[in-house]
Amino acid sequence: MNIEDQPLEMQWEHLLDQLEQLIGKKPGDLNGVLFLIGVQELGMGAKRFTKEQKQDLMHIGICKVLSLSSYYTLEHIDKEGWPHYKLERALPVGDIMKQEALLKMHVIEYFKNI
Repeated sequence: MNIEDQPLEMQWEHLLDQLEQLIGKKPGDLNGVLFLIGVQELGMGAKRFTKEQKQDLMHIGICKVLSLSSYYTLEHIDKEGWPHYKLERALPVGDIMKQEALLKMHVIEYFKNI
């Protein structure tokens, strides 16, 4: 059976295991994975970031993965190299669990495409 045929949580755990093999440390949660995506999309490599920059990187990760379903589009990259996204359509209304599931599905899809 393909991993794509498994329930979302099994696919998520499989992704976390793959990331652990890749970076040597298993991300603790969705926010950690979104941060990694933000760092990847920023393209400046691993370095020390301020607390505000870490929040910005998680936002970049969210925007990037949700751009796969056209919720966001890349608007521009500023002179420091940071991407800026534009919200194109409202996110589906739902409780925190539904929002987390939506993000996880998009994160899994993101990693299939890189």
